[in-house]
Amino acid sequence: METMRRTTTCGALRRADAGKTVILNGWVHRKRDHGGISFINLRDRYGLTQVVVDSDASASLKAVSEELRNEYCIAVEGQVRSRPDSMVNPEMPTGEIEVVAQGLVILSRCEVLPFQIDEESDAKEELRLKYRYLDLRTGGMQRRIKLRNDVTFAVREWMQAQGFYEIETPTFIKSTPEGARDYLVPSRLYPGKFYALPQSPQLYKQILMVSGFDKYFQIARCYRDEDARGDRQPEFTQIDIEMSFVNRDDVLTMVEGLFGHVFKKTMNVTLPEKFR
Repeated sequence: METMRRTTTCGALRRADAGKTVILNGWVHRKRDHGGISFINLRDRYGLTQVVVDSDASASLKAVSEELRNEYCIAVEGQVRSRPDSMVNPEMPTGEIEVVAQGLVILSRCEVLPFQIDEESDAKEELRLKYRYLDLRTGGMQRRIKLRNDVTFAVREWMQAQGFYEIETPTFIKSTPEGARDYLVPSRLYPGKFYALPQSPQLYKQILMVSGFDKYFQIARCYRDEDARGDRQPEFTQIDIEMSFVNRDDVLTMVEGLFGHVFKKTMNVTLPEKFR
């Protein structure tokens, strides 16, 4: 993208930015028209910013604005303006400002939506999965994906600080006895032979222990050919850990410290030092 590339995000602007000329890229979350003035709530994953097309805007700018519909992807260039005190929106982090549009480009258009993009979707699960790229735009899904990212980062942060190595183990392996059926992948080079996808990295982390890597962890993808249930999924991610030269209490203390760090870092929740 070479033209109208964003200079800031839709969640970053504050009253101190008043007077600056900025370019925003994002999706039309809501649009409303009042007496010749158009108000556009522009959204990206960082937040919402109100964009205003004033009544004295050029005819070409108004024409583009009139064409906008929800979920159109657009680029806006304009000047940041402080809102009057009576129009400040305390529900929005950017609620003290608005961007007065001086240029507007439609990057992509949108057909009629199968469901409304909002904080949470009330559409049926089958419809949400069919249009997953739309479902992932909802506020709730954006927050859950961010939380998963933050948890993964916090796990790595804690484990590294405790001297653990993050080591990736193979995912094309020999079938091994586990608690479920393997997913099998046929080999192109060896007809009639199959790889298995790992139900866990169990054998490889034991090899690492006898190789002298006494502290190992991995954010591991695992696969089990089972019927989906509340506590069983065909594909899942686990925090996989192995330690050498330790006893039961050492393992419990390490896990208590790990989860204490993760909950404090991601949700500002303080857990007891000891779970027992």
